[in-house]
Amino acid sequence: MTHDPVFTLSFALPIILTSLGIFVAVLAISLSYLKRKHIFTLYHQERMAALEKGVDLPPLPDALLTEDAKVRNPRRLLLRGLVWLFVGLGIIIAGFCSSGLKHSLFGLIPAGIGLAHLIYYAVAGKEEADLYQQERLAALRKP
Repeated sequence: MTHDPVFTLSFALPIILTSLGIFVAVLAISLSYLKRKHIFTLYHQERMAALEKGVDLPPLPDALLTEDAKVRNPRRLLLRGLVWLFVGLGIIIAGFCSSGLKHSLFGLIPAGIGLAHLIYYAVAGKEEADLYQQERLAALRKP
């Protein structure tokens, strides 16, 4: 009994891509943790050196102590939406060209995620992006 390579690939590719996605997510979380740990270590060393020299300690930055230390640009929602949408469209086109309509329907999942990001950006993300831009400009103007 022979197996059609396109049929086998259509089942293996989502598993491989999902595994790769999980690996990338775990790697990103690990690197973020290590970066945060390194920053805490540097602040600790700086504060200990200041204590040894008798220098007044400056207060720790608020961003260091809060979980929302990373302020993300809301325009990233637009980028994410476009990426997901075009990945979905690529899967739909590739599936339709290789095995017809049956396998191309899997592309509707990432395309739907992309559309959801784009709709959210159109409804609320533009206002968030404008506020974010105004805050950045105000922070740059401060002496």
